[in-house]
Amino acid sequence: MIFALDPLFTDGLDLGDFGWVIVKAVVAFVFLLVAVMLNIWFLRKVIADFQNRIGPSMAGKWGILQSLADGIKLFMKEDLIPDKSDRFVFKLAPYLSLIPAFLVFAIVPLGGNFNESRVMEDGTTQTGVFGWGDNFTYLQVADPPVGILFFLAMSSLAIYGIMLAGWGSGSKYPLLGAVRASAQMISYEAALGLAIASVVLFSGSLSTHDIVAQQAGEGFGGIIPNWNLVLTGVIPFVIFLIAGTAELNHPPFDLVEAEQELVGGFHTEYSSIRFALFFLAEFMNQITMSAIAVTLFLGGPAGPVLFGPDSVAWVWGIVWFFLKLMFFLWALVWVRATLPRFRYDQLMDLGWKVLIPAALGWFLVLAGLRVGDANNWDGGQTALFLIACAAVGLVLWNLLMLAVRAARQERLEQEGVDHG
Repeated sequence: MIFALDPLFTDGLDLGDFGWVIVKAVVAFVFLLVAVMLNIWFLRKVIADFQNRIGPSMAGKWGILQSLADGIKLFMKEDLIPDKSDRFVFKLAPYLSLIPAFLVFAIVPLGGNFNESRVMEDGTTQTGVFGWGDNFTYLQVADPPVGILFFLAMSSLAIYGIMLAGWGSGSKYPLLGAVRASAQMISYEAALGLAIASVVLFSGSLSTHDIVAQQAGEGFGGIIPNWNLVLTGVIPFVIFLIAGTAELNHPPFDLVEAEQELVGGFHTEYSSIRFALFFLAEFMNQITMSAIAVTLFLGGPAGPVLFGPDSVAWVWGIVWFFLKLMFFLWALVWVRATLPRFRYDQLMDLGWKVLIPAALGWFLVLAGLRVGDANNWDGGQTALFLIACAAVGLVLWNLLMLAVRAARQERLEQEGVDHG
């Protein structure tokens, strides 16, 4: 049972403890909804700064009420259901896109002091716990032992929401948009999974709490953090960012909503609050994907306690987590404001011909280094292994590029014959 993994249940089941778990779930859900509103406002204001325009600044102080006004407007608009739609599937699809975003956020550690351990009543040692009296809990809704697999399962489930929205609309353009979106998300799912596998390889656990705990403490020389960003050699982090951005259908990978080609994409036939649910899911996914990136590669809430008594040291975990989260959200806005949209062939080429081979190759290199570490390789053996990997990688990359160029040339020749 997932709830049983909470330290609240180390001394047995209690209805009061179940109540605290429910409170954590409600607080996380409310926080995520408010964070989405603030994220939309943040997006508009930062893009306005990047592009030197005023932006929405008339509704409330600094335009802070603009998102609220948009929400009220969408609630008041007429809810339309196409005559030829599958009514049940049409109504279900927005929720299949929204619910996975919240469920993923439930496994993210949001705070806690990971610099010291506590001995629990059952004799186990726990880090990153928050306590009052004799009660201790994690600052996350749940910590399943297969948390990373749960994240991958939920990100895959969101594809069904998009696909069913296009199919259930009973219209051709939404269906084309849904097929395009599904192909894009599935294509980048493999690279995303391989990047996460590199983290699991070093952490030795699928639990998000354990992954954060493994990154806590001093790193190399007391200066470089003990983050998976460093341990995995940066490349899985870069691959995760690119693949995660494509999973979000975020610019420059927003071909799902290429209006000049597909009207509005898979949600063309939606209006009112059902239309808003898709965009709520999109912005919520930005927050959850950024939170997962912080958890996997940047230590999550783990960080130094700069000052203050030990009783409130857990607050610093919240501070570090949200500073890292804000950096990722700002970077997403930066990308949205500056990069042009990819062509669809470029999108697929990047996913299948670059990211997946790079992620798989780097994972094999890291696995070889872990085997060498277990067998006590010396510096010469490690260097020889890296040289061999570089040589094999170079040969395979050249063969791949040769095949890509040959296919492109054959396609151009075929197009010339067809036009001729």
